[in-house]
Order: sequence, then C-alpha cells, then structure tokens
Amino acid sequence: MKALAAIAAFPAAAAAIWLLLRTPLVARFAAAPRADRWHERTTPMFGGIGIFAGLLAGVGVAVAVGAAPANRELLAIVGGCTILFVAGLLDDLFSLGPIPKLAAQVAAAALVIFSGLTISGLISNDFLAGVVALLWLVGLTNAFNLLDNMDGLAATLAGIAAAFFAVDAVTMHKNHVVLVLALALALACAGFLPFNLRRAKAAAVFMGDSGSQPLGFALGALGLSASWKVAGTTVATLLLPILVLAVPILDTTLVTIVRLLDGRPVYQGGRDHTSHRLVYHGLSEKRAVVLLAVISAALGTTSLFYAVLDNAWVTLIGVLLTFALLVQFASVLSDVERAPGFTGDRGWLRTFVANPRRLVESLVDFALITASFAVAYYLRLQGSGTPYQRHIFLVSISIVLAVRYLAFIPFGLYRGVWRYAGARDAASIVSAVVVSEVVAYLTLDATQTWGPFPRSVFVIDALVCTILIGASRFWERAFVRGVSALTGRGDRHRTLIVGAGRGGRSLLRELRETAGEQVVGFVDDDARLSRRRLQGVPVLGGTEEIEGILSRVHPDTVLVTIPDAPRERLGLVVDACALAQVPCRFVRRHTDLDPRAALGATAD
Repeated sequence: MKALAAIAAFPAAAAAIWLLLRTPLVARFAAAPRADRWHERTTPMFGGIGIFAGLLAGVGVAVAVGAAPANRELLAIVGGCTILFVAGLLDDLFSLGPIPKLAAQVAAAALVIFSGLTISGLISNDFLAGVVALLWLVGLTNAFNLLDNMDGLAATLAGIAAAFFAVDAVTMHKNHVVLVLALALALACAGFLPFNLRRAKAAAVFMGDSGSQPLGFALGALGLSASWKVAGTTVATLLLPILVLAVPILDTTLVTIVRLLDGRPVYQGGRDHTSHRLVYHGLSEKRAVVLLAVISAALGTTSLFYAVLDNAWVTLIGVLLTFALLVQFASVLSDVERAPGFTGDRGWLRTFVANPRRLVESLVDFALITASFAVAYYLRLQGSGTPYQRHIFLVSISIVLAVRYLAFIPFGLYRGVWRYAGARDAASIVSAVVVSEVVAYLTLDATQTWGPFPRSVFVIDALVCTILIGASRFWERAFVRGVSALTGRGDRHRTLIVGAGRGGRSLLRELRETAGEQVVGFVDDDARLSRRRLQGVPVLGGTEEIEGILSRVHPDTVLVTIPDAPRERLGLVVDACALAQVPCRFVRRHTDLDPRAALGATAD
C-alpha cells in the first residue's frame, strides 16, 4: 500500500504544467508549425518539464515513506532519465542534432547498465548482455521520441505500458522499485494528458524531447528490470516487455524501413508514422490515438494472460498469431498513400480489412513457417526428442518466425500481385528465407545453450520453407496460366503503359479486369521508380530508353497516360513507336460535371 504514495506524480505534473502556462515563457519556449510536423499552431513545450517533475515527485515521496529502497538500480534509472531530460530540454530550445542526442542516450544507458541492470537473465555472456541492453534502451528512447507525433499519443501509450509493468510487479515478478517507477510514470502521464489531449480543442502544451526521451528510456529500463533481469526460460517471460511495448516498436520499425527505402534520414521528422497513416486511411486524429491505445492495452493484457497461464504451446501460438496480425497491420499501413484534403472517417473495422489479401498471406505464412520448422525438427530427430530439445524447439520457432516476418517485408514478399511473379520474385523469396534463417540462428546461438539440439535443423528448415513459401506465391501464376491454356486465352494482347502515376496505375487495374489483356511494363522518368515493381508490374525505364524497351518486351500497343508531359518526352515515345511499328495511343481522363452535356441536351 505504501507504493500508492507515488500518486504524488499526478498533482505534481499537472501543477507544474498549469503554472508554466501562466508565465512569460509561453511565448519563448514553443514549437512553431512546420511542413514535416502535424500541428498547425504555435504550442508551448512545457509538458516534458511537467512529466519529469511528476516522476521525481512520485518516486521521491514513495522512497520517503519506505515504499521502495533508494538502491543503485533506482538511482541509475532516475539518473538516466535526468540526463535525457536535460538533453531533451536543450534540444527543444536549440536543436542539438542527432549526434549529441545519441551521445546523451548512450550515456544514460551506460549509467543503467553499469549499475548492474542488463539482460543477464536471458544472455549468459555479460558483454553481449550489456550490448543488447544498450540497444534496447537507446531503441526505446528513440521509439517514443518518434512516437510523439500526435496529440496524446506518446503519453497515452506510455501510461498504458507503465500500468502493465506495475501490474506485473505486483503479481508475477514482485519488485518494489519497478512498482514505484511504473506508478509514478503512469500518473505523471495522466497529469500531462488533460493539457495535451483535449476533447474539442487543440493541445495546450507539447511534451517535446524533454518528455518523450525520458518516457521511452524509463519504459525500456522497466522492461529490463521487470522481466529480463530475472527471466527464466519461459516464452511468456521473454516476450512480456516486447508485447507491452509492441505499438511503439511497430511504429519505429515501419518508419525506419520506409524512410530507409525512400533514402531519407530516419531521425528527420515526417508525417509517415502509424498514427498519420491511420488518419490518411480515414480515421480522425482522436480515433487514431484511441485505436492504437486499444491495441496496446489488448497486447498488454495478452502478455499478462500468457504469464499467468504458463503454457509454452498456448503462449507460442498466441504470440505468433499476434505477430502475424501486427505484420498485416503494418503491411496495410505501409501501402497507404497520403491523400491531401481527405477528411472522411470510415470507421475502425474498415481499417483492418482494407487489404484482406495481405491478411490471408500473413496468416498463410504463419502456418507455412511453423510447419516448415516442425517438419525439419521431425525429419532430423525422427520423433519428439528430449525435453531439452523440445524446449530449444519452442524458443527457436518463435525467433525464426519473428525474424522471417521482419525479412519478408523489406524483401517485398507482401507487395505486388503474385499472378505476375517472375524470376526476380523467386530470388526475393530465396534471399528472404536464407537471410532470416541466418539471423535467427545467430540470435539463438548468442542467447541459448544448444546442448544436444542438432543445428542441421536450420538447414533443413531453410530448404523446406523456401519450397513452401515459393509454392504459396507461385500457385496463382500457375493456376492462371493453366486456365488460360484450357480456355484458349494463352495469346494475350500485350500493352506497355507510359506513365506510372495515378493514371497509369488506374489503367493497369482496368486492363487486368479485361479478358485477354496483359500489361508487360511501365515506362516512367521518375528515378525513384526505376527497376521497381508497381502492383506486380515492372518499371522498365524512362522515356529515353523507349527504343530498347520496345525491342525487349515486344508490346502490341503502347498507351500513354501523361498527355500533358513536355513535348520532347512525348515525341521520343511517338517516334520510337513509329519506328517499331507499334500502335501508340494517348489516354486522357476527362470529367464533365454537367450532366446535360453527357446526355446530349442543349442549354436553354
């Protein structure tokens, strides 16, 4: 009951923010609107000061009444939060840049690690345990720094995660330090939210880096202290912090992959986060925040359920299905294109089923990857194996499936239409399986003692998985070609589309619905699209390469969807088509808003 003294965090945070908003500093310490930010008016950035004040007050009062000891672990975590609060405050004022921010994050993490808080419960090698702990702490710090992109989002998810760590500290892994820190953190966020997430108004205050970085760091430290420092070998214990913090991890992973693929700095701000993509998908801002909060709460609840149930198979199946759904969610969001001016609100269910094909693919992959590793295990051991071998099997299959999903996304296995898959797609499947197998093996080799478990299982798994995943992707192409041969539609009308913009992609979809038509490729001068695939169709090059493209793909017709392009570009296309004796047609979309013109009526 003494831990309830941490409730002091709530009034301390709220009072600090309320007082600061009534000082002359409001005009000086504020964030102005920018093109890469979401807010539209200048807003004070006192929230981080309030959150940090609440955290200090909650922990201080709890220690004073004897709810938790002021040991090295507690002092190190609070000290790390202090380092990041000061660095964040300076960054909010002067924009420090990525290198000083990273140096402060490493310093804060080093303080916690040298206090003895690492992943020693999972990794026996002290140096490797320290390195993984460093990556975890710095990663979570940046995850919440990136997550602070919409009113109420970072504080809501941080409060939910802290609440689950507090429940775990009372029920499963009893720890007074974790309980006090988690309660103080959750209540400090609660004191900040009324000023940041308001029902019918814009935010009165932002938390800034001085709030988001200490939040992420504190939650990362709670993950280490609550579970991994004292972890046993159960899958539930291993995955507890990951499930509780899954939404920030998902957002950071999605943003990192998308920005790297686009050639943009990961640390640079932007409107491409999970919350933004939900708004582009039709949700209002507040509904996007509530949806992510519900997902975070549901994942936290399942993590506690697995810990209480303590059944490895149920935990494994549940976690893998959850991971499959999260991958599907990220896959759907990664395909969302921003629609300026779109203000519709289509509801939450539509958000999840917007791409049912990707959902089916991810669930099928879950079954195939699991079956592949199980088959490899059975073939190698000719039976169930020893209890220790079964334990390694359960741990291995979860790591293999997680790494494989993460590899499938950048290798393009959730893009395109597999009806038109070719040699490049087959190479992507082989590469994704091999790379993920190697990464999974190295991860397990660094964290587990193999004992009598045969490592050749991974070689067999790579071969079986390549066959199964390849078959799941290429069956559609084989089926379509088989039907075409039976119906006499094998000889299709081959079309080359010039222009890979919205008009070209729209035309592609129409032609695919037309019997006997086949789009063999796009021609576009956008260097970012060169040699990529759009909806399964390759971008073969630019207009300057049109002669070579025509000689390679031998189209029956060239359709130009960019009639307003410069005349010299269009002239290259027309002349090349004339030389190759290929019909060239211009496609112009025209909308007449007057129904009388469409009906042939005359004006009065």
